[in-house]
Amino acid sequence: MTRDILVLILSYVYLFVVLGITELLRRRRGYSVEFTRKAIHIAAGMTAYFLLFFENRWIGIIPSVSFIFINALSYWRGTFQAMETGERGQLGTIYFPISFTVVAWLLWHQRPLVVAAVMPMTWGDAFAAVVGRRWGRRKFMVLGSSRSLEGSAAFLVTAWISTVLPLALISASPFSGLPAVPVALGVAAAATLVEAVSPWGTDNLTVPAVSTLVLVLACGGLGVGA
Repeated sequence: MTRDILVLILSYVYLFVVLGITELLRRRRGYSVEFTRKAIHIAAGMTAYFLLFFENRWIGIIPSVSFIFINALSYWRGTFQAMETGERGQLGTIYFPISFTVVAWLLWHQRPLVVAAVMPMTWGDAFAAVVGRRWGRRKFMVLGSSRSLEGSAAFLVTAWISTVLPLALISASPFSGLPAVPVALGVAAAATLVEAVSPWGTDNLTVPAVSTLVLVLACGGLGVGA
């Protein structure tokens, strides 16, 4: 219990330090909200690694549950300007901690899979946005949301890299070592397809969901209990 409380405190310190730094960058350095929003998005997703050090599931999900409400408040009241675009209907910052919490709860006894399941959205989404905005030429529309083939390619590559690392390197992973390579590729490919057709920020729900599904199916295919 003592370790859980310490990890919990460190999780909040980490998250609020990131929020503070990004807000300073926005105000003092003129960084765009698009940049600070993606930086916060990555930082939030990387808290999945903190889950590896918790013992109690209820305590472990406290940060993600609390940020459902913190992000909802920020969306409605503009509390954290560094992560708010000001566009109504853009609920991705609320959807992500919801999906994070559900995945963490369902796969608590295989927490390396929790880390792997949220990495495609954590890194892939951020790099897809950057590449798509700067170099995207081959555009397509999904229910009013613009995507590009270049952005989707960036999503695929970064999702694969960010997924293969925890699967291969975390000692408790059921796919440690080389088996992580094809599994991570399958996760990244499925996540890329889903991200490309998910409008209005719903990719923050659908991408972690499909990533989790692929990982659970891969565990079943290898006879590994998730």
